[in-house]
Amino acid sequence: MHKLTTTLVKQYDVIVIEDLKAKNLQKNHCLAKAIANASWYQFRTMLAYKCAWYGKKLVTVKPNYTSQICSHCGYHSGPKPLQIREWTCQNCGAHHDRDINAAVNILHQGLKAIG
Repeated sequence: MHKLTTTLVKQYDVIVIEDLKAKNLQKNHCLAKAIANASWYQFRTMLAYKCAWYGKKLVTVKPNYTSQICSHCGYHSGPKPLQIREWTCQNCGAHHDRDINAAVNILHQGLKAIG
């Protein structure tokens, strides 16, 4: 984790992440072990202090609806079960990978927050 966080901080001036609450996510028994093993809290802590150390910006955004909103047109398509990994926007027809769409939405929110 030290190598990865250092590489990310040296490579990017702004890093945007979701403000995930790992404890809440661990309530899902299907995901609990994977989340605990991932050490998300420690990863985020390392990013935060290394961004401060190198003079970079770490922005956290609320995770609300990031995988449900079309990153192309902003249409809110509603909740989807976790097994739905791809979807097509009913409004504009854009086809999305769930995770990539969420990442684009997170980036847009973070950049908007810093102006």
